[in-house]
Amino acid sequence: MITHRAYACEPWALRETGLNLDVLPQSESVFALSNGHVGWRGNLDEGEPHGLPGSYLNGVHELHPLPYAEAGYGYPESGQTVINVTNGKVVRLLVDDEPFDVRYGRLRSHERVLDMRSGLLRRTCEWTSPAGSTVRVRSTRLVSFTQRAIAAVAFEVEPLDDEVRVVVQSELVANEQLPDLKGDPRAAAALESPLDPEENLAAGNRLRLVHCTRRSGLRVAAAADHVVKGPESTRTSSESGEDVSRLTVTSVLRPGAPLRVEKTVSYGWSSVRSLPAVRDQVDAALAGACSTGWDGLVAQQRAYLDDFWARSDVEVDGDAEIQQAVRFGLFHVLQAGARAEQRAIPAKGLTGSGYDGHSFWDTETFVLALLTYTSPHSVAEALRWRYDTLPAARERAKQLGLRGAAFPWRTIDGSECSAYWPAGTAAFHVNADIADAVVRYVTATGDDEFERDTGVPILIETARLWHSLGHHDHQGAFHFDGVTGPDEYSAVADDNIYTNLMARANMREAANAVDRHPAQAAAFGVDDEETAAWRDAADAVALPYNEDLKVHEQSADFTGHQIWDFAGTEPDQYPLLLHFPYFELYRKQVVKQADLVLAMCRHGEEFDDEQKARNFEYYEQLTVRDSSLSACWQAVMAAETGHLRLAYDYLGETALMDLADLENNTRDGLHIASLAGIWTALVAGFGGMRHAEGTLEFAPKLPERLTRLAFTVQMLGRRLRVEMRNSTATYTLIEGSPLEICHYGERFTVHSKEPRTRKVRRVPPRPEPKQPPGRRPTSRG
Repeated sequence: MITHRAYACEPWALRETGLNLDVLPQSESVFALSNGHVGWRGNLDEGEPHGLPGSYLNGVHELHPLPYAEAGYGYPESGQTVINVTNGKVVRLLVDDEPFDVRYGRLRSHERVLDMRSGLLRRTCEWTSPAGSTVRVRSTRLVSFTQRAIAAVAFEVEPLDDEVRVVVQSELVANEQLPDLKGDPRAAAALESPLDPEENLAAGNRLRLVHCTRRSGLRVAAAADHVVKGPESTRTSSESGEDVSRLTVTSVLRPGAPLRVEKTVSYGWSSVRSLPAVRDQVDAALAGACSTGWDGLVAQQRAYLDDFWARSDVEVDGDAEIQQAVRFGLFHVLQAGARAEQRAIPAKGLTGSGYDGHSFWDTETFVLALLTYTSPHSVAEALRWRYDTLPAARERAKQLGLRGAAFPWRTIDGSECSAYWPAGTAAFHVNADIADAVVRYVTATGDDEFERDTGVPILIETARLWHSLGHHDHQGAFHFDGVTGPDEYSAVADDNIYTNLMARANMREAANAVDRHPAQAAAFGVDDEETAAWRDAADAVALPYNEDLKVHEQSADFTGHQIWDFAGTEPDQYPLLLHFPYFELYRKQVVKQADLVLAMCRHGEEFDDEQKARNFEYYEQLTVRDSSLSACWQAVMAAETGHLRLAYDYLGETALMDLADLENNTRDGLHIASLAGIWTALVAGFGGMRHAEGTLEFAPKLPERLTRLAFTVQMLGRRLRVEMRNSTATYTLIEGSPLEICHYGERFTVHSKEPRTRKVRRVPPRPEPKQPPGRRPTSRG
């Protein structure tokens, strides 16, 4: 996207200076607005043309049968897919009876700007109708961070030459026609007109629609109210049907006298509340927003973001694209989780229907890792959603013949809906990823109440899962057989090191939490014998190592497999999963995404510097990065092992995943984890930040092109600013009581408004490791 001439590179905005219909679906994703509860794709106000119409409510989905060639015990019966709910964005315009449509007439200019400081999407265009009338159209759109159920549009039209007659139609539209759905026809059938009408209203300037999903039984309501400002000749009327509720505004306009319509939309849904209750819910939310008014909503949005950027901004000198990208990433990660409030954070956020709207392990490992240090309230809410799904996870573990709780690999409502068990059920590491996010949040915030009420149950049930899943061999080592780690090209393997290390930490932290909260643990039937068994298993976890190659095995005997024929693989055969059977991938040395490298990033204390360097070099030549989740962690480990130029190139790939549409699927929504990975690559990679034993540790190093990196993190109620240049790093406590930190192993305390400056070590150049032919990241020069 930003490589297209229509896109400008700016530090605080994404600006499109011309409308290119070839990338319209991608632009709808990058210009999407959300607050974690309500999501509006960046569709044009007039509704058409579009790539993928999208209005989403977090958690609202439809069920459909899952396809199986042969049935098997424990297979999930139903899939879950996010649906396009009632569209409140639509504002159609007719100029002297000609519909405003950018495909007809003449589009003289067109600009859209996503302002990341104000949280507004602005559009300005000039259009001449086929009959020769020219108008200027301006619109501003927001999805409110402060009023969770609210989104709003301010729409303005003004003639530029002569008097014109205009008609503005503001609508609520349900069951919009979607592009042709490919794949499973049963899923397509479930998503075609998924909303059954229950109630509709048009009264004065107010509109309302209430629907219910057919299979999942979710009631969805949307309501809208309007403020109309125009000449005295302006008239309004309204009408409503089962799937469309419309306000029509007519007026005769002269140059310099625009018509303005301010539209406020409220959303609500429930699986249990009655129709009157959901109706009252959206009406009440709408009344509150209308009392605030458009200007008030805009002011609240700016104040919210001023606070967010004060505690979260990352400043990069030397690379304007990276500066824009990291703020773009931070903004969209915030949008994905800010007001999710005990709902999942989907892999695409609420920017598109990719991955069917499911949440995966990358929420806890990528997204919550960022939010813990920038917006910890969002982390607590996301983990409370996991806690709320514990009953389903316990039932799933029981179904699998295990103790404790088995959280789903992919889900919307907490039940497993992955139809492919080798890369679904077998990927048990999701349970340790969730436990790890709990521990990270508690350590970073000191939220003892959360740990007692939410964290302890999650840690206990996941520790029980691991203890029942693994086994001791005759020599006492503890093994996890038949699991799938992060690398989905190596499924159903024994002793995946990432899984083993995360499980080890899970069991140890669960035992420690039980010691801190004995009363809560007793309520779950935990005794000293059980925690001792967890600790014994953790201490004995196997970590496969090849003595001949002097590298760790990604999983047992991995280095004994045949190496993939990289030289014989054509560039257009990537990603491999679309061109080769999994049978071939599973039995070869080829890595889809960082796995052992991720293990070294997450549990660096288990590897010495030489092991990290050798492991990184060995697995670099096998890793093809057929996943958007890989480059950021490769950047972190490349930086740690002294390959700063390579780390910088991996940072570029992470940063441009969506802005340059590197995987050709941004049309389906943004890669929220990869967007979070930009922060990770900068802060954990070049900032060298680690969070170990309750202390923030830093080992800063900058690639040659970057002259300055500054970021702010929150820790135990304090706010710490870190600013590094090529030769120095300065640590400033902006807010809170003194904080002990670590710089290259040196511990010291930072006091309020007393910056502490330390030298940055020079990183000697090292020969770069090799990648598979054609899979080296693009050089940033």
